[in-house]
Amino acid sequence: MVIAIFGESCTGKSTIADELAKRTNAMVFTGKDYIKLAKSEAEAKKQFIELLARNETAGELIIYVISEKEHLPLLPDRAVRVLVVAQLDAIKERFAKRMNGKLSEPVAKMLEKKHGLFDSEKYDLDRKQRGEGF
Repeated sequence: MVIAIFGESCTGKSTIADELAKRTNAMVFTGKDYIKLAKSEAEAKKQFIELLARNETAGELIIYVISEKEHLPLLPDRAVRVLVVAQLDAIKERFAKRMNGKLSEPVAKMLEKKHGLFDSEKYDLDRKQRGEGF
């Protein structure tokens, strides 16, 4: 089985994936982690798509954490898609913590521009936060 947990940066995707992995012994991939599968990116991507397809119906669980829309097409058709969203202010606050408490204007603008990027994507479940953690 493949579970895709996707959404903008700092919405809690990795926290959810880590907790699921602890409880299920799942393999977790994030973003371009698949590059480790082969020497070239093209071959690694091909192998990753094959790995996901094999596990789509197998007993093993793969969790794929996605922050970039370009990675959604890698998912097999029957992957369980979980959209994780948060309010923009919460995302900015969490991102600032990653940057030693300071959110620069260019980064703030980038987050504003990307906010809602995944809202129109197909999903099976969603995790909407109201600002604070889980």
